[in-house]
Amino acid sequence: MVIASEPGRDSAEITDRRRLRGARSRQLIARHAVDIASVEGLGGLTLGRLATDLGLSKSGVQALFATKEGLQLATVAAAREAFVDAVVRPARAAPAGARRLRALVDHWIEYAQTPLFPGGCFWAANLPDFDSRPGPVRDELVRQRQDWLDLLAGELRAAANLSLRLGESAAPDLVRLAINRLLAPR
Repeated sequence: MVIASEPGRDSAEITDRRRLRGARSRQLIARHAVDIASVEGLGGLTLGRLATDLGLSKSGVQALFATKEGLQLATVAAAREAFVDAVVRPARAAPAGARRLRALVDHWIEYAQTPLFPGGCFWAANLPDFDSRPGPVRDELVRQRQDWLDLLAGELRAAANLSLRLGESAAPDLVRLAINRLLAPR
């Protein structure tokens, strides 16, 4: 059987356009899911709810994510991307070390003061629900948290190392003080 294609377009172009449209739909749905999960948690997400909220068919949403876990993982990825866009990417313009660390912290404070998501911090809303649930969603939430901490620690190490190389002997004590204040119970 031969399937007629659109005049003037080859099947590769049609397939690429469909994939692009699917990727855009997936991104739109995942971003809406982030907003819901920031308020109600990832457990409150359903394919049906997202379809209803966005005026889509449930089968269309299911085709994009397959399972609730697939939806949750896409939601976590979308939250990470929004966080990186708001906090990490702008800070990368600053030179590595103390200036970049300060930029990261400043952008993070702005993120906390003017939340990207209706419920505030996505990770604060979801990590407590998944901290004792083994599985891919927990693993991804934990990995993203660790990536953030590693980024901060890397810039802190760079700042301390540069300070030591420049002969600032108080640098180790200042780094310890900063970490102790950061980690001190409130």
